[in-house]
Amino acid sequence: MPVADYKIFCEMLDRAREMKFAYPAINVTSIQTANAVLRGLAESRSDGIIQVSTSGAAHISGTYLNDMSLGAIAIAEYVHRVADRYPIYVALHTDHCPLELIEKFIIPLVEETERRRKNGLPNLFNGHMFDGSALPLDKNLEVAYTLLERMHKSELILEIEVGVVGGEEDGIKARENARLYTNPEETLEVAKKLNTLTGARYLLAATFGNVHGVYKPGNVKLKPEILKECQEMVEREYGKEARFYLVFHGGSGSSLKDIHEAIEYGVVKMNIDTDTQYAFTRAIVDHIFKNYDGVLKVDGEVGVKKAYDPRTYMAMAEISMAQRVKKAAEELKSKNKTLYGNH
Repeated sequence: MPVADYKIFCEMLDRAREMKFAYPAINVTSIQTANAVLRGLAESRSDGIIQVSTSGAAHISGTYLNDMSLGAIAIAEYVHRVADRYPIYVALHTDHCPLELIEKFIIPLVEETERRRKNGLPNLFNGHMFDGSALPLDKNLEVAYTLLERMHKSELILEIEVGVVGGEEDGIKARENARLYTNPEETLEVAKKLNTLTGARYLLAATFGNVHGVYKPGNVKLKPEILKECQEMVEREYGKEARFYLVFHGGSGSSLKDIHEAIEYGVVKMNIDTDTQYAFTRAIVDHIFKNYDGVLKVDGEVGVKKAYDPRTYMAMAEISMAQRVKKAAEELKSKNKTLYGNH
């Protein structure tokens, strides 16, 4: 049962916070990229998270249908089919979903899990992310509370964001004047609102200068100490049990020092997309450049079928992306820490 159930996913999160490591949460857009994540995690002996965004899910459904909820269901069902052949646990999660797409994305996926549970089947996903960071805090938390109340009944974990991750990811672009650093007082409001739902589990993406997209090392000005302040403030007010399970968004270009410091302060999940996209595409470009006359019918020639057969370069891309997943597991200290075999 390597797609983690609720109990195992909660244990994964608890273990990561206690042992001070984080799980790679890799966005996928196809069966091939999902396979890359599974391979990279398995070769690292690391548990991890496969996740899909709204536009990534729409892409999975195909350009004709362009249906985000259908694409998300399809890739999740695929992972459920194949993951039990891998010696690690993997959780399934969705990524940034703004308010205007909740009814098209999160709600159909929650409904699918509700149907599955009525039929004695496991949950389709482990959790979903609502991104209300562009909303006033009270509205953000009002929507989050409603979602968490419903999701908890089906043993689903909610991820929310307070503060704004800069840059652009999957068509969601931060405002130019966005405040990239979460105010620790805001996290008190998160705990005050959401902790009233006894037993419900949620993840918090508190921002500390994070920026989506491509940035050279040193260009991202992170302040991980903000996470420390958030944890200390909520602990003083509500006790140690109220400390957050934090998520690190927009990590491309971050120094290893900042990543490890963020983990020290309670980051248990780090989203990775840009770097794995590049690793996947890099292998394809390398193959095409080296086999230009083979992948194209140049000057009346017929090309080389093995060179332009998609299976050739897609397999290379899968392996290349898997290598980047392995690097993430090592950097996040999740390597060789799988729970698989302990249950």
